[in-house]
Amino acid sequence: MLLTRKIPAHGPNTTESNFVHSLRRGLAHAIPTMDRRAFLRRSGLGVGVGLAASQLSLVKKADAAEATATGKAAGNIVVRRTVCTHCSVGCAVDAVVENGVWIRQEPVFDSPINMGAHCAKGAALREHGHGEYRLRYPMKLVNGKYERISWDTALNEITAKMLDLRKASGPDSVYFVGSSKHNNEQSYLLRKFVSFWGSNNCDHQARICHSTTVAGVANTWGYGAMTNSYNDMQNSKCALYIGSNAAEAHPVSMLHMLHAKEAGCKLIVVDPRFTRTAAKADEYVRIRSGSDIPFLFGLLYHIFKNGWEDKQYLHDRVYGMDAVKTEVMAKWTPDKVEDACGVTEEQMARVAEMMAKNRPSTLVWCMGQTQHSIGNAMVRASCIVQLALGNVGKSGGGANIFRGHDNVQGATDIGPNPDSLPGYYGIAEGSWKHFAKAWDVDFEWIKGRFASPEMMTKSGLTVSRWIDGVLEKNELIDQDSNLRGVFFWGHAPNSQTRGLEMKRAMDKLDLLVVVDPYPSATAAMAAMPGKPEDLNPNRAVYLLPAATQFETSGSVTASNRSLQWRERVIEPLWESRSDHMIMYQFAQKLGFGPELVKQYKMQKVKGQDEPVIEDILREINGCTWTIGYTGQSPERLKAHMRNMAAFDVKTLKAKGGKDKETGYDLAGDYFGLPWPCYGTPALKHPGSPNLYDTSHHVMDGGGNFRANFGVERNGVNLLAEDGSHSLGADITTGYPEFDHVLLKKLGWWSDLTDAEKQAAEGKNWKTDLSGGIQRVVMQVHGCHPFGNAKARAVVWNFPDAIPQHREPIYGTRPDLVAQYPTHDDKRNFWRLPTLFKSLQDKNIAEKVYEKFPLILSSGRLVEYEGGGEETRSNPWLAELQQEAFVEINPRAAADRGIRNGDRVWLSSPTGARLNVQALVTERVGPDTVWMPFHFSGRWQGADMLAYYPSGAHPVVRGEAVNTATTYGYDSVTMMQESKTTVCNVERA
Repeated sequence: MLLTRKIPAHGPNTTESNFVHSLRRGLAHAIPTMDRRAFLRRSGLGVGVGLAASQLSLVKKADAAEATATGKAAGNIVVRRTVCTHCSVGCAVDAVVENGVWIRQEPVFDSPINMGAHCAKGAALREHGHGEYRLRYPMKLVNGKYERISWDTALNEITAKMLDLRKASGPDSVYFVGSSKHNNEQSYLLRKFVSFWGSNNCDHQARICHSTTVAGVANTWGYGAMTNSYNDMQNSKCALYIGSNAAEAHPVSMLHMLHAKEAGCKLIVVDPRFTRTAAKADEYVRIRSGSDIPFLFGLLYHIFKNGWEDKQYLHDRVYGMDAVKTEVMAKWTPDKVEDACGVTEEQMARVAEMMAKNRPSTLVWCMGQTQHSIGNAMVRASCIVQLALGNVGKSGGGANIFRGHDNVQGATDIGPNPDSLPGYYGIAEGSWKHFAKAWDVDFEWIKGRFASPEMMTKSGLTVSRWIDGVLEKNELIDQDSNLRGVFFWGHAPNSQTRGLEMKRAMDKLDLLVVVDPYPSATAAMAAMPGKPEDLNPNRAVYLLPAATQFETSGSVTASNRSLQWRERVIEPLWESRSDHMIMYQFAQKLGFGPELVKQYKMQKVKGQDEPVIEDILREINGCTWTIGYTGQSPERLKAHMRNMAAFDVKTLKAKGGKDKETGYDLAGDYFGLPWPCYGTPALKHPGSPNLYDTSHHVMDGGGNFRANFGVERNGVNLLAEDGSHSLGADITTGYPEFDHVLLKKLGWWSDLTDAEKQAAEGKNWKTDLSGGIQRVVMQVHGCHPFGNAKARAVVWNFPDAIPQHREPIYGTRPDLVAQYPTHDDKRNFWRLPTLFKSLQDKNIAEKVYEKFPLILSSGRLVEYEGGGEETRSNPWLAELQQEAFVEINPRAAADRGIRNGDRVWLSSPTGARLNVQALVTERVGPDTVWMPFHFSGRWQGADMLAYYPSGAHPVVRGEAVNTATTYGYDSVTMMQESKTTVCNVERA
């Protein structure tokens, strides 16, 4: 029976606010016979379950909103809007804080990205606000145990050690591993910090997840990032996912894909493993791990054979496709494709037809495609497929590259990269001069901080090889000294390959510093006894408690290049400090504190000076012109966060309206101002939702391919053909990038103000700090500042100009190694000698594939993120996934006497032996096993609990798959080959 009791009336003299009274009345009209609680009861949810699931009652939220609007305290409740700190989708969260304590949370229903949805990780965010397993205090390793020390002691001892290492071995002897968990401002500040220290020896997680994407895609058409958005996939008629298990790795992104499916979109999933994403597919294609190029070029074979390529598009906008077509038709016939990747001609033809006859079609890839020794070639093959079909620069099309961590895109764009400065500026002298001016410091001063001018312009070591920076012979390293100190600043070591060698490298260091909200696997690995001959008796190990991203504010960039602003939810817990505060405190001790924060105001946080995060973003706005991080001011981003309902779910475009707090006009903006958002904030560029889209004006986010590779090659035009241009452009053919010379030749120089002329003299669109060149080119003449060129199907500056299939360093098919060998060894590659063919040949000669006959791959679970230390320390998530496991096919299991649930030993050529549980399943083929990569805390069968700081350990501990993964690196970026190696599995 329905409840019929009347909703009590609330007059003006009651204590209830007008806002809450209005809300109650609205609910009563909507459901006149039930209040919300009764509705939950009748729905079968139950009061306890229903309210716990929603976390935040409408009335509580209304109270908080009223308090914020009126400035009155309502039980000291406030609502803080933030963004999930796990994957790169960018789900917004409203956190309810009472008396400084985070008590509830709710997904933001107005968010155009997550639309009120969360995955398991997002739903458990509030637990990080309690963080009972957090690192609470600074600690030092003393006689094998971690002891609490003060911040002053930690800062003094660490910086004294750093200065000693600098004096003895130079600034390049210290290595900084940054984080994809830092916000944009912290990522940027860390690169600035390392520059002022005097080194390019810094890197972060992007190296080992999507560095091959960034290099391969940028060298194809301009920017190495996702071209469209999760939302735009609702406009797709067909979607091909290759090496992406979005249903578990990016769960909320599937909302948009499922909406597309409801509208008739065909879904194709290509993966060695039948994943949860594959379960939603119209067509599942199982390929052998590492055979992406045979598959993709097999598609192209059928596309070319049937004349399905977009000939006009290729003529106007693409260079080199004829050479690709010639090679594909000669080399990748259906029999060769099936032999290499295992897919029949019939299925290949069916998939090609689905992509070609359901355009616009989009192509999605993730780390399944990037983490290979030819990852750069694989991602370029994906790009070539989309170019052949004319899908790039089209709504519903594109290369939708799903990044991993919440801010790995932002950290890549403006963070601690060893070969670039923020905004993908190189490390040539001209780039350093640009940033010296932007930072208001003397160029000669920065230059003098480096060991030599040569080291200032030399790419640093990569995070994937820092262990070789320690272990390699000194005469083989292209720097004065081996690495002697390493900072793990928000990075999980178990996410890297060659775990046994990493332990040796940690033991040999003079200084190891972990800066993290959690101690991470680094702490346990460092404390765990190693081989006596490896241990440096002078080694010092420190753990510094960093605040989480919920304890600070700042911007974060989702995979689709949209920026969102996080409000600080709570004050830093215990003795934790924000990462940018810690950077400043280190800089003060090291002697360059004033230079680091010269252009920032300071504020007090728990009695300590901290740079104002908005000022850091404003500095970013003033210098990163090349990728358009210049228009996203703090004020614009905050206005977007307050007005999410104004943005369309499919297009991300604001329907209109003004921000009540500031009066900012939202009309025309795209949500989060996805970069490039060119010009100064005053230009009000709306952001670029779909890159290279010529159907829109440049001042409405439109564009074309970047002119970054010259104007011709061997007499062949590299610029776009006549008639190919962005909507409304004054120049209707291809043109190069803009500089002061071109503006004068065109007669556009007079469009600049006098102040802009003075700033732009001798500059180009990337180095003009006034933004005048960008303003005139875009606003006045409708052109794109980076030019209008053709995308490259042939990339002549890469090891393989046309992508070539090459077998992995460790594989199970010696017959294919003979046909498709890897690259020759490199003597000096990112400062290190790097093995390719010599190691592959050795493995074949020693028949490693007979002892280790199974292909080993790895991937994500929905419950955990990255190295897993944070999520495995969350009791809510730990309860859901309690055991590390290996998936093995029933046939392979039967051959080994293994039953489902048995304990097994997984062994690999590294000498590692992992003790895990067997999950016998047909998800994997008979030749493949698969492990999740989120686990650590067990080491070759032994629990590492005793080596963590007391009370600061993950709830769930398990073997790290990367203890067993082998040597192998991409020939362009030094990406690790962690998706394809070999192993054996035996019953324990």
